[in-house]
Amino acid sequence: MLDKKVAQLLNEQINKELYSAYLYLDFSVFYEAQGLDGFANWYMIQAQEERDHAMLMLQYLQMCGEKVTLEAVAKPDKVLAQLMDPLKEGLAHEEYVTGLINTIYAAAYDVKDFRTMQFLDWFVKEQLEEEKTADDMIKKMELFGNDSKGLYSLDSEFAARVYTAPSLVL
Repeated sequence: MLDKKVAQLLNEQINKELYSAYLYLDFSVFYEAQGLDGFANWYMIQAQEERDHAMLMLQYLQMCGEKVTLEAVAKPDKVLAQLMDPLKEGLAHEEYVTGLINTIYAAAYDVKDFRTMQFLDWFVKEQLEEEKTADDMIKKMELFGNDSKGLYSLDSEFAARVYTAPSLVL
């Protein structure tokens, strides 16, 4: 049985991951409207990843015999006007999620819940990758985004991304 606080934080994180999926879906819609199908593809796949993160946490709670409580997912509230806006908002959001994962990890550590800590290790590594990727996208956009050929090249690069389900095994 999980510690009540750890179980509550994991339940809350399911909602946060679903919000992340919804947020990235909003970014995808924004880029699609701008005619940037590659950027739209990148964020559509990102939305799928976030949904899978929520499902992994849901399954973990179920395996631990905990009740899963699903809450309403908030509407994304980011104002997207410039092509750079989703990229910057994405990095800020990933940094926020890293803080949330660290909070859950710390709560598990406090009660010596090594099983949950091991489960969260994958998410800790994933957040490092997510932040690095978001930062790299901003740097590329700063370097090439103001040039139409550069923007076209970035869009093509992002269009090549394919969905890969998380490799975490429960």
